[in-house]
Amino acid sequence: MVERIDASPEYMESERIGRYGELKSSAKAFIDALIPGYERDLYNIIGRGVVEDKELLPPISDNRDFNLGLIKAEPGKGASPHIHATIEVFFALTGKWGIYWQNQDGTEHETILEQYDTVSVPIGLSRGFRNAGDETALMLAIVGGTDPGRVEWPQETVDMAREHGIGLDENGDLAVLDSAAQ
Repeated sequence: MVERIDASPEYMESERIGRYGELKSSAKAFIDALIPGYERDLYNIIGRGVVEDKELLPPISDNRDFNLGLIKAEPGKGASPHIHATIEVFFALTGKWGIYWQNQDGTEHETILEQYDTVSVPIGLSRGFRNAGDETALMLAIVGGTDPGRVEWPQETVDMAREHGIGLDENGDLAVLDSAAQ
């Protein structure tokens, strides 16, 4: 049996509600986000997830077992291939989203999510996504785990990010390497 609790409206408002109009976004949530073609905005709602921008704090910090965020991207923009140590779920809120992945043998695949379609990407599968529509689109992203770890980037992405002045510090957080990327 679950132990029952009480909660005041003030507590719910300050700790348990994320109001869309008050969400902060980051256009540099990950090292690939300043590489042409991978620009996007990320809004953390529940937990920090695997975000590399240490300044992007969620309105709801209690992230037991999952992290929730919104991704906003212009047509053709998205995320470069990467790997997570947890399951990642994508839910298309608006527009069309291409979810692509690469198997260990190098074969590449893509599926298109229409509005309200959902995909659950398994642990360890190299994946990326892009706005496959003609307008700015929103997608909900859920990353499993209270501590989902960090994103694993292929060396090619790390090198491209470095060319654009972005890297990671010793804690795995975003670091501007030169003023050109600011």
